[in-house]
Amino acid sequence: MKMTREATIQILDMVEQGILDKDAVIKACLNYLSEDEVQDMAEANEFLPTDWDFDEDEPLDTDGDPLKGHRC
Repeated sequence: MKMTREATIQILDMVEQGILDKDAVIKACLNYLSEDEVQDMAEANEFLPTDWDFDEDEPLDTDGDPLKGHRC
């Protein structure tokens, strides 16, 4: 029988041991998920208010990266 959340536990252990960089894992997760999934996760964990919505009219940074300067 496969252990529940085996990969999750392994990745968390590797972060705790310093084998994986936590910032790299965070970025990989956010890049892997769709924008809707990121927003759902953020709202479920109260990282963002439930009525938050990315302003598509907001200008991008000079290099075109809307995430530049934001820290997870």
